Amino acid sequence: MTSQYNVIIVAGGTGSRMKSSVPKQFIEIKGKPILIHTIEKFIEFDEFIHVIVCVHPDFLNDARFMIAEHFPEKNIQIVAGGETRFHSVKNGLNCITNKNDIVGIHDAARPFVSTETIKRCFETAAQEGNAIPVSPVNESIRMVVNGINKAVSRDDYKIVQTPQCFIVSKIKKAFEQGYSPFFTDDATVLESMDESIILVDGNPENIKITHPNDLKFAELYL
Repeated sequence: MTSQYNVIIVAGGTGSRMKSSVPKQFIEIKGKPILIHTIEKFIEFDEFIHVIVCVHPDFLNDARFMIAEHFPEKNIQIVAGGETRFHSVKNGLNCITNKNDIVGIHDAARPFVSTETIKRCFETAAQEGNAIPVSPVNESIRMVVNGINKAVSRDDYKIVQTPQCFIVSKIKKAFEQGYSPFFTDDATVLESMDESIILVDGNPENIKITHPNDLKFAELYL
């Protein structure tokens, strides 16, 4: 069976900020690599979802063995990542042929996304064209420009998460443009085509594991 849903899991990092000899998404938590925890969440949401994993070229074989071990009956596609996240996502999008499908783009290092958040993003994107999960800012924040700082309302800001979901035809067209350093996520790529971005509720624990201290949180959460 097939699904109208696809997910591109971006796992192109090399572990530099984690100060690890292996990419952070391959680090084990509670006996399983972070990447495997993440894939499991999407299969729990839709057992027939088309999973595409973008991996740094140096770690393609590691990813193949790891995924074959944990998902021997699943046809999970593995592709080489690119120079930047933008290029990795573009490689993943090239694997999707049906332009009427919905695709979610998700960070491999976000294993704590809830199935409720995933469902909300995919279903909203199917209705509205795109959906981006966000969470509120719970701390006081200040804006600093040229050394001058001032308080701003935290109600005017949101923390952006993934999966960011889109109709395939629109996000593929957006990724045909050249790379820009202003593309900090996939929503900014689509937004540059004058498309409005739809925000939905994420889940607070859906953090991106980036630094060694994040692993402590991850172990406690699991």
